Amino acid sequence: MEVDQVTSSNNNVEHSYDNTESMTNTNTSSSNVATSNSNPDVVSSRRASEEQELYPIAVLVDELKNEDVQLRLNAIENLGTIAMALGPQRTRDELIPFLNETIDDEDEVLLAVAEQLANFSEYVGGPEFAHYLLSPLENLATVEEVLVRDKAVESMNKVVRLLDSSQITHQFLPLLKRLTSADWFTGRISACGLYATVYSKCTPEEQNDLRTSFAQLIQDDTPMVKRAAAKALADFSKELTKQQLINHILPLFLRLTTDDQDTVRLLTVEDLVQIAKIFTPDECKQYLLATLRSLGQDRSWRVRYMVAKYFTELCEALGSSITREEMVPLFVGLIKDSEGEVKILAVGQAPVFSKLIDQSVIIEKLLPCIKDLVIDTNQHVRAAVALNIKGFAPILGKDLTIEYLLPLFLQLLKDDFPDVRLNIISKLEEVNEVIGVDRLSHSLLPAIVELAEDKQWRVRLAIIEYIPLLASQLGVEFFDEKLLNLCLSWLADAVFSIRDAATTNLKKLVGIFGYDWAKDTVLPKVMQMAQNENYLYRMTTLFTLSAMAVSLTPDIIREKVLPTVIGLVDDPIPNVRFNVAKALEVLIPILKQDSTTTELVSTKVIEVLKKLCSDSDVDVRFFAEKALVIAQTN
Repeated sequence: MEVDQVTSSNNNVEHSYDNTESMTNTNTSSSNVATSNSNPDVVSSRRASEEQELYPIAVLVDELKNEDVQLRLNAIENLGTIAMALGPQRTRDELIPFLNETIDDEDEVLLAVAEQLANFSEYVGGPEFAHYLLSPLENLATVEEVLVRDKAVESMNKVVRLLDSSQITHQFLPLLKRLTSADWFTGRISACGLYATVYSKCTPEEQNDLRTSFAQLIQDDTPMVKRAAAKALADFSKELTKQQLINHILPLFLRLTTDDQDTVRLLTVEDLVQIAKIFTPDECKQYLLATLRSLGQDRSWRVRYMVAKYFTELCEALGSSITREEMVPLFVGLIKDSEGEVKILAVGQAPVFSKLIDQSVIIEKLLPCIKDLVIDTNQHVRAAVALNIKGFAPILGKDLTIEYLLPLFLQLLKDDFPDVRLNIISKLEEVNEVIGVDRLSHSLLPAIVELAEDKQWRVRLAIIEYIPLLASQLGVEFFDEKLLNLCLSWLADAVFSIRDAATTNLKKLVGIFGYDWAKDTVLPKVMQMAQNENYLYRMTTLFTLSAMAVSLTPDIIREKVLPTVIGLVDDPIPNVRFNVAKALEVLIPILKQDSTTTELVSTKVIEVLKKLCSDSDVDVRFFAEKALVIAQTN
């Protein structure tokens, strides 16, 4: 029975069931038939059972023709269920031809079909019958929508891996030939993506034909097809021997590199990387170097952009000798490019490229370019320099970094664009590992202090995160003199993220300098904030004390921290009061750990929490009750 009869839309459920029943494999043994004929009750029971099993299948089949796109999508996602009910034979004979007829459906439905067919071989009878899936995929590979074609090609490549040599010869290669010579360009585009997968499964004669056909696609008159061929060339070249590549593909590749369309030429850069990996350094120099120079100086910035993107990968493929002798002028040209996007890519490649060349070349050729980029008119280029300049420090070593890079760091720290300042600050740790924090801090400290008050809060945040590293190297005396007031000033910042980071910063500093330092230096100034008229200052006091508590001794908490927290229990602002409860929740486990402070929980803390539990504000009561449970737990 024809599948379209089964799946005709707008049928009632009974009709759907009847059709599906006839579509579904209902073969029974002769003994069962005899039993059924002799027993009407068995016939009725069996029919009821089959109806129950087939009903959901009927619904799914009906949905395949439904006008609602979402229902059709749902049905496609359950194609496996339908196929299992039909069995392999009827799936091949009826369901697959039916899917061929859905070619005029919505793109999203076609995309779902293409995706489902990738793993559909088990439903058609296994790899032996996997070639039945090629027909609907061939149709999907010729549609207008790019996503559908790409998915069809991807699924077809999965199916090809399951095919044996006979299926390849009699089923797939004729399909590939049809796509390659298709009148409409969409088929030829899809054909480009199929050659690499099937090539290794073919006989030498068939491989020769494939190389000829692929060459035909490379020389296609349609730019879209040439782009697809250029994109597929890298994978296809992996399957060829070196001699085949030189004799058959290389002349066509070189032709693509000089194509009129820059969208074709830019795709050849990735091909060049792959071909260079196959060739020896001498062969690269003979066949590819001139082409690479030409692409690196291409009139289109998009092509130069691609060369910059793959530059270090190209250098690794070409070998160290060619890189040192030939690639430096090309890289200098890219880093001095007129287009900002190219310069940004080149700057990002510079530290890795510097590892492949001599130190003297870096100083003579690259650093002057970097110095010019530090004052480039494009702020995004300067930001890229700030982000990547630290990569030169391990290569140059301590003395050369101090001589050549430190002045550039200072210049970037004073840049007008906040992203430049942020990028240089966030990478100072790596520079510190090379030259030492003592030299770094003395050289950059004035600029760092200035940036601590930067109008961009993200810059201030980056400085805060860098402070513990400075503190651990500078020592307590230098820190107290130069940076302590700065750290405390952040507690009063207008931005919450800064205040929050400042509390975490103080906690780290207590871990570095010790609790005695915190008791004598930090706590008195934090406690003063508890009396400030601005409730945000009072809340920051609670945040800071809670954060620092884990690094303080029970005695300090009893003498300094707890009285300050409890002193805010009658604050007129509910937010402050419920943060009192949250602070006490943090302090309770610490107080319980020491026998000298345990009784404070039962005497002072619980009393305060009970008072807060009767507060007029619901949030205060919630946090107080939560802390009280912890306080009363042994």
